[in-house]
Amino acid sequence: MIDLDALFDEMIAQQRDKVLRIARELNPRLTPDDVLSPQDFPELAADPRFAYEDGILAGLISAQIAVRARLREERST
Repeated sequence: MIDLDALFDEMIAQQRDKVLRIARELNPRLTPDDVLSPQDFPELAADPRFAYEDGILAGLISAQIAVRARLREERST
C-alpha cells in the first residue's frame, strides 16, 4: 500500500523548493519565511509564475490535510 502522507510530504517539499527558487530569481535575498508572505514583496505579488507555483503548493497542502482527515475518519469508525 502507498504511504499517502509520505508521498504528499515529498511532493510538498519539492514544490516548496521550486517556489523558493522562483522567488529567489526575483529577489535573491528572500528566505523561506519571506515566501510565506508574498504580499510583502511587490516582485512576488506581481509575478504570475510565482503565483501559479505558490497556488500549486497551497493545493498540495490542502489535499494532504483532506486525506489525513479522511484517513482519521476511517480509522475511528
